[in-house]
Amino acid sequence: MARPPAARDKVLQAFAELVAAEGEQVATLDAVAERAGVSKGGLLYHFGSREALLDGLLEKLLAYGEEDLQQMAADPDGPVTYYLRTSARSPGGFNDFYLAASRISGPNAERARGALMQLERGWYDALLEATGDPAVATTLLLLGDGLYLKALRGQQDLAVENWKQIEPLITQWVGERD
Repeated sequence: MARPPAARDKVLQAFAELVAAEGEQVATLDAVAERAGVSKGGLLYHFGSREALLDGLLEKLLAYGEEDLQQMAADPDGPVTYYLRTSARSPGGFNDFYLAASRISGPNAERARGALMQLERGWYDALLEATGDPAVATTLLLLGDGLYLKALRGQQDLAVENWKQIEPLITQWVGERD
């Protein structure tokens, strides 16, 4: 009898949280199982190894990225506003996976960096399509990085305030380039 998909998601979330908060060395199979509230056997049912856990983490991160790009494309305010607004608000589940991937080191660091670069490339491409200018797309990407970093440091209210402060300028600036 198959286990419910929720157990798999709980294990992945626990792994992401542990790696993001304490580093990958702390995220042993036992620690992940305990945090997820499953047995070690239950964890191994879904992820037969630590390598499989990492694969699952990167797959989930990229799935979050694809979902984000779809929302970015569909946002009535446009991709630029969506990107900067959500950078300041940094959604919860995505953060754990993003931070976990950024903390992966050792032999898996290159794979994790590749996934992070793939996310960034997707955002850049969407911003480039929206603006038509590589320099503007890069500038917007870097603005989003700054807002996101501020939010991750526990200054989400300030990041949102900063976004509201610059939103008219960005809207005007990008609008002038259309």
